[in-house]
Amino acid sequence: MRATWVSGAERAPGERAGNRGTARVRRVAAVAAVGAMALLAAACTSPQSESASSVASTGPAGGTGAASAGAAGGSGPAGSGSTGSPSASASPTPSPAGPQVTTSPANGATSADPSSGVTVTAARGTLKTVTVTPVDGVATDSGNPSGPVPGTLNAAGTAWHSTWALGVSQQYKVAATATYNGVTQTTTSTFTTLRPSSTFSTNIFEGSGQTYGVGMPIILLFSQPIKDKAAVERSLDIKTSKPVIGAWYWDGDKSLAFRPRSYWPAHTAVSFTGHFDGVEGAQGLYGYHTLTQSFTIGQSVVAVASTRTHYTQIYIDGKLKYNWAISTGKPGDDTPNGSYLSIEKANPVEMKGPGYDLSVPWSVRFTWSGDYYHDAYWSTSVQGADNVSHGCVNLSPAHAQTYYNLSVPGNPITVKDSPKAGTSGNGWTEWFLTWKQLLAGSATHLAVRTSESGSTLVSPSTLPASTAKAPVQTAASGIWGAGPA
Repeated sequence: MRATWVSGAERAPGERAGNRGTARVRRVAAVAAVGAMALLAAACTSPQSESASSVASTGPAGGTGAASAGAAGGSGPAGSGSTGSPSASASPTPSPAGPQVTTSPANGATSADPSSGVTVTAARGTLKTVTVTPVDGVATDSGNPSGPVPGTLNAAGTAWHSTWALGVSQQYKVAATATYNGVTQTTTSTFTTLRPSSTFSTNIFEGSGQTYGVGMPIILLFSQPIKDKAAVERSLDIKTSKPVIGAWYWDGDKSLAFRPRSYWPAHTAVSFTGHFDGVEGAQGLYGYHTLTQSFTIGQSVVAVASTRTHYTQIYIDGKLKYNWAISTGKPGDDTPNGSYLSIEKANPVEMKGPGYDLSVPWSVRFTWSGDYYHDAYWSTSVQGADNVSHGCVNLSPAHAQTYYNLSVPGNPITVKDSPKAGTSGNGWTEWFLTWKQLLAGSATHLAVRTSESGSTLVSPSTLPASTAKAPVQTAASGIWGAGPA
């Protein structure tokens, strides 16, 4: 049985059909933003000024809401965006006997481009220390300062550059100590970044401290269309307790998702930071918040259902735990093939269709159009032998309850052997994509390698080949197409 969003199939009341144009990640974020489903949970953000308040929206059952970009200063990838005002040009401070140090933006600059960050160079001598800090706390619209701005000194000790972009509308002080011919001196300067005429904010689906399945993508939604997508990708950092390889994937100009190459390792702690403050997402459009969120990947729970054999296998942490009789969609209401993820669950869900209106226990949703794994006490006599549902995966009451209790958002669900093809975007369908397709959806076309210390963008050609095996470690490519997989 199905809680449908389309005419002639079972529906959860109040739901409506989305169209293909609102693709997979955008659909999720849009649904979360209007509170149509109880998906999101209250999220954590960095402390904010009154002018940079966070946004929260409803989220997955059992969770706590989407986080918006929380205010923090000094973030985003340096070196991207416009060149800033003429007043932000470099200014040398020579010394006849000592080191010669230049800072950019120049001392006194009043509308420096935050996306370019800070550069300090020693034309004569070597840099020993560079410290860049916000002046006098919070500047208008800039949010809270993050303390000293992080940066990297080159191997020769002659150039230092900030790691992320700077906060908008923020005054900074630069102190650089350099040595030359036995002379050590410190050069100081101050400058102020520009006040943007237009800004964007960002929401994240994942809730603070919540647990998700091994297939769960990190889902971001932007308040304004992003044109410089590569600059935004370079502003993102993911720390994981176990190494992960993945990629960012854009679905239009306002939706972005991170998906691992293969499923997340079970029991992985994840900490995400979006250094959006000062990033120029489009001409004249700047981020003004830093978004942080921490969550956990739980145990691996993978379901594989065959419409031909009328059985579903449930794998727990890589091992086959259950093999249950099922009934899937009858001809004309076939359950579509696909590499899906569990979205939400409820006990019960009201399901309506021609001639019926039922309160269905132990229901776990995996498509927007209303396909569920659920208790179907009325079809137990044919489960394992025939397909009689309106599109859902029917289980016995005991099996449905067991699966319900295991379910969290992001658990992989594969449907195979159906004559009906799945539809990309009908659910969280990032696993419909091959690794090559995932990389093609990134603005940088680079892979992301994560660790406990953070993430780096790397060329896919430098990565070892994946050894992940379907269905327990990754999804089978093309499983969503018509016909047997």
